[in-house]
Amino acid sequence: MAAGKQHDYHILPPDIVPLATTLGALMFTTGMVFKMHPDTFGPAMGQVVPWAGLALLIASMFIWFGKIVNEAHAGDHTPVVQLHQRYGMILFIASEVMFFVGWFWAFFDFSLFPSTIAKVVDGQWPPKEMEAVLDAFDLPLLNTMILLLSGTTVTWAHHSLIHGDRSGLKKGLWLTIGLGVLFSALQAFEYAHAPFPFGKNTYGSAFYMATGFHGFHVIIGTLFLAVCQYRAYKGHFTPRQHFGFEAAAWYWHFVDVVWLFLFVCIYIWGNWGFPVD
Repeated sequence: MAAGKQHDYHILPPDIVPLATTLGALMFTTGMVFKMHPDTFGPAMGQVVPWAGLALLIASMFIWFGKIVNEAHAGDHTPVVQLHQRYGMILFIASEVMFFVGWFWAFFDFSLFPSTIAKVVDGQWPPKEMEAVLDAFDLPLLNTMILLLSGTTVTWAHHSLIHGDRSGLKKGLWLTIGLGVLFSALQAFEYAHAPFPFGKNTYGSAFYMATGFHGFHVIIGTLFLAVCQYRAYKGHFTPRQHFGFEAAAWYWHFVDVVWLFLFVCIYIWGNWGFPVD
């Protein structure tokens, strides 16, 4: 062992960054509780703690991810390490799937059993008090086409990278990033012109929470791909070692699939037979 490493694993040295990341997450979540209850904890706590925690969390993430990139360049990411990184990404996406299961569960619980909350929705779904819902075959359908197209462009970028076509990689990423930005812009426009507000009834709450969190994931995925584009211009990825880009592509495909379920279940099935705006 003294002559050199005799295994395929990468043993990390002691580092303060995981502790800082944990403290940042704790401060941010606790600080948001302070912000929601200013009468109990005071307004100052809600203004300082969450933002300090968020700043620490973002700084820790930048440092941590930078260290991972440096490890890859140093040759520490052996095939065994890359395999375990893929396992980690798969488990992360699985946790995100369960996150969205919760929002779908809420929507289906409200829509399939409206009689159990008759005092809230008058025993029907969508609630009688609503005048109209969004037309699924207007902006939502356009956004569906945009995300499906973005899935093909990111696949083109990945295929180009595997075959050593760095020009195709960059073009595919630029198109995917642009489509992601366009999707977010159209989603914001849709929210601004929606015929129902957030929080007025269970329909509005379930709709905005499910689609809003998906929109947040689209923004995160777009930033993820933008970082990959920056790294592509720096020449970081090779056909044999490009887990960072692969993880971003997996995440983007996950976002696409979630939107398809949202479009079918919430925009089409959940609004069936109700007047559209």
